[in-house]
Amino acid sequence: MVNVTELWLPIVLSAVVVFIVSSIMHMVLKYHKSDYKKLPNEESVQEALRKPGVTPGTYFFPYCGEMKELKTPEVMERFKKGPVGLMTVLPSGPPAMSKALVQWFVYCLAISFFVAYLTGRTVSAGAEYLAVFRVAGTVGFLGYAAAHATDSIWKGQPWSTTLKHIFDGLVYGLFTAGVFGWLWPR
Repeated sequence: MVNVTELWLPIVLSAVVVFIVSSIMHMVLKYHKSDYKKLPNEESVQEALRKPGVTPGTYFFPYCGEMKELKTPEVMERFKKGPVGLMTVLPSGPPAMSKALVQWFVYCLAISFFVAYLTGRTVSAGAEYLAVFRVAGTVGFLGYAAAHATDSIWKGQPWSTTLKHIFDGLVYGLFTAGVFGWLWPR
């Protein structure tokens, strides 16, 4: 067993590596560019949302507070007429990229911490590179990728977008595994 405090260097370094790799994947490769579509007549839709004072949050429409409402003819008609959707409204103003990047790095640190914890509990000091790589890679992949499937299952996100995020998680997991295998205590 390896104590998580002995793994501070692979925790930090793997988070830095994933942060850099993710930046390259999103800024250079740009295969996520097609993940979002532009609304038809975007300005009038924005104006329509401004009028009633829609505030930041996640909205589902048509909204039903109770499951029994789904059976009413009025609500069923609203679903048939459409559109049906899930919408996230962000605060007004330019995107807060600095805040998002800091949160992403903290998330990478958290994933790396759990990779260290579980790998440290299951792989002994001095283990072979591949033994460390297998456990760290599996935990890293699960941490970065597994939850994305729920976006397609419950939120209607296209599976093509979800599969891209799962692929990203696989790459991040592999890089995390490589760092842990390389810096594993001998």
